[in-house]
Amino acid sequence: MADIKSGTPTLYLRDEELRKGIELLYFAYRDHNGVPDEILAEYGFGRAHHRVLHFVARSPGLAVSELLGVLRITKQSLSRVLKELVEKGYVRQETGARDRRQRPLYLTDKGSELERRLSAVQRERMARAYREAGAEAVAGFWRVLFGLIDADGRDAIKTFIEKP
Repeated sequence: MADIKSGTPTLYLRDEELRKGIELLYFAYRDHNGVPDEILAEYGFGRAHHRVLHFVARSPGLAVSELLGVLRITKQSLSRVLKELVEKGYVRQETGARDRRQRPLYLTDKGSELERRLSAVQRERMARAYREAGAEAVAGFWRVLFGLIDADGRDAIKTFIEKP
């Protein structure tokens, strides 16, 4: 196997190396979400709920239409998850100030508490991995992740993730 620590496997574009990268991404995703999945299960929630909580926390006042674009899911899928989060008091929808058809989303105190609990676990894991890898590897990792995003969505995502 290529030396994962150095980040410079030889002939990294060979099928075997590409497969290893894909598998590492799967395993990293599994473990990155493992503890949050357990926490979500306590509430009867799943990863879709987590994504909504994350992006609403990250961008309070996010319109439902914007969230659909960020998540790239169907209105029906989002509707089910959002309805549950609203009914259970984790998210609130308001009427848009300029456009009454808009439904800006905000976390309630209860929603903020759950989101902080979920993201704290992930931030700790990410910080550990970043420390172990070093700044140069982190910058390369970000470039690889950005490269995995469909080209037509990169500008919007770059704008979103670079918000303070």
